[in-house]
Amino acid sequence: MSSPAGTVAVWGAAPMPFGRSFRDQTVRMVVRPSASGSRARLRLSHLYGAEELTVGALSVAVEGSRPRPVTVDGAPKAVLGAGREVHTDVLPVEVERGRDLTVSLYLPDATGSTTHHRDAFTTTYLSPPGSGDLTLAPDLDGFTGPAPRSWYLLSGLSVVPAEAEGTLVAFGDSITDGAYSTVDANRRWPDLLRPDRLAVVNAGIGGNRLLSDWTDPSGERRFERDVLEQPGVRAAVVLLGVNDLLAGLWPQGTAVSAQEVLDGYGRLVKEARKHGVRVVGCTLPPARTLRRERDAVRREVNERLRAGGVFDALADVDAALRDPRDTGRLRGGYDSGDGLHPNDAGMAAVARAVTPHVSRVPCEPP
Repeated sequence: MSSPAGTVAVWGAAPMPFGRSFRDQTVRMVVRPSASGSRARLRLSHLYGAEELTVGALSVAVEGSRPRPVTVDGAPKAVLGAGREVHTDVLPVEVERGRDLTVSLYLPDATGSTTHHRDAFTTTYLSPPGSGDLTLAPDLDGFTGPAPRSWYLLSGLSVVPAEAEGTLVAFGDSITDGAYSTVDANRRWPDLLRPDRLAVVNAGIGGNRLLSDWTDPSGERRFERDVLEQPGVRAAVVLLGVNDLLAGLWPQGTAVSAQEVLDGYGRLVKEARKHGVRVVGCTLPPARTLRRERDAVRREVNERLRAGGVFDALADVDAALRDPRDTGRLRGGYDSGDGLHPNDAGMAAVARAVTPHVSRVPCEPP
């Protein structure tokens, strides 16, 4: 699906399968644009749907204002074919960086399993089955309360930019997705980036691996869709590979090697360069649950990344997060408690490590 010309992506959520089913319900979600602009459009995703799905009504509201209806191809509803995505018509609101948009979708028929983004770390609201169309409801009356913290059928927001000249995509696993960051506080490390003249889109997926599929396509398989097809993409930051070391096994049962991880990175960079996209890599942070032999692979990957020649630039996330007294563990003040995921302070440390490498990304493809 092509994007409207002259647009840049200012928010996104990587599509995933196995979302919940709805019937005669309204789902209300919140997204935060990373750059301002006009002629905004939402992208609705039914990539993992098995049958046609109808969105009976849509609305959008800028933070502090009443919802306004949204159309698709001039109609008040949208019919999404299985495996398809659609753009809405131009939204009836201006988009401002850091000012939340509330998006409501009415789903009149039993949807079956929906395409969603499982871990939003932002509160979503849901009306009960049989409650009808509440997309224009001015408040949360009629909504039964928070739903699972996911985004449903909603995968992107693009604008004709007022400030950004392109998009930076943060590509990774749960650390990028925002695991253990404070809900509704927008403290994922990509939220904290302020690259010059670039919007930021988070394309993290919890549990994602670089080389092999798990519940979702591998990083290699989804890189084109979730990074290179983003409107206006100019750069990507790749923080991915820890899950390959934690649990990634090839079908024959052999563990992933350092060379295989590095080769995977090389393939991402090769594809990115075909599209004129600069790739900033990240060293792999420590994980307390890694066995000694797997941690040795992580350290080998990092040392070879530091030697250069893999990515266009390298952010040393490992050095930013590790405990100097025990380099196989997260620093105590950065540990969410599970030994793997950074807390809010750790997310800020990742952002500080990445920032110098994205602050002056060329906006024109080479």
